[in-house]
Amino acid sequence: MQRTVSRTSLWLAAFAAGVALAQTPDPAQLERRISSVETLIERSSGARQIETSGVPAALEKRELARAKHREAAAAYKAGDYAKTAALLPQAASQMVEAVRLAAPEQITSGKKQTDFSARLESARALAAAQRRIAAEKNVPGGAETTKSIDALLGQAEGEAAAGRYDTASAALEQGYLLAKASIGSMRGGDTLVRSLNFASPKEEYAYEVDRNDTHRMLLSVLLDTTKNERAAPVVARAAELRHQAESQARLTDYPAAIKLLEESTRELVKAIRAAGVYIPG
Repeated sequence: MQRTVSRTSLWLAAFAAGVALAQTPDPAQLERRISSVETLIERSSGARQIETSGVPAALEKRELARAKHREAAAAYKAGDYAKTAALLPQAASQMVEAVRLAAPEQITSGKKQTDFSARLESARALAAAQRRIAAEKNVPGGAETTKSIDALLGQAEGEAAAGRYDTASAALEQGYLLAKASIGSMRGGDTLVRSLNFASPKEEYAYEVDRNDTHRMLLSVLLDTTKNERAAPVVARAAELRHQAESQARLTDYPAAIKLLEESTRELVKAIRAAGVYIPG
């Protein structure tokens, strides 16, 4: 059912876009479009979906689509082809919205599945990179972090398979951030990587900002109220260093800002480890 709704919605959106593409109104084409839009509103799978759902908002939108279609048909009979061409896509768009309103749960579920799959693909790519870098650099504890990432991604997939996308997304986000933060920490201080990747101190500063942000986000998903209280002094120290770094960056002293950001990130690594997750750095 979910897949059918998704395909129906995509077809409807494409149909509405196609109706809107009319540039030079041609009477014969307009007549065919009037018939097509009528089919969409009255006899399509989307129309049946609206009728079955009984959702008042969807039924109301369908009535608006019908009204626009009647206006378009009247304009066509009066020879006002430009008006007809303008009204038909409005009628189709109202119908598309009606179908969406008729099945909000299915569409939301489909979007959650799509979003989850895209994020999972990104997380897997990061996990593979983390595993490779940890092995290449022989990072102490790197394999431990890899196992934690794999466990989180496995948990996320299991929850998603059961349709629990909210829980799945929470585990997935933690795994994604852990992989990204781990990579950033393992590359911290790597002059070879920096000489290849950074064209200027300003660009290197932007990289360190992103690395610091990643650690902060990871920490935020790890800390509950009790852990947050214990980690508060370290988090406060990291925040102060981040503030100092931003001040130096505003003065364009990027080398000083980079050093301060690196210190801030090291403090965050301490807090992450204290929260029970090992991360290199």
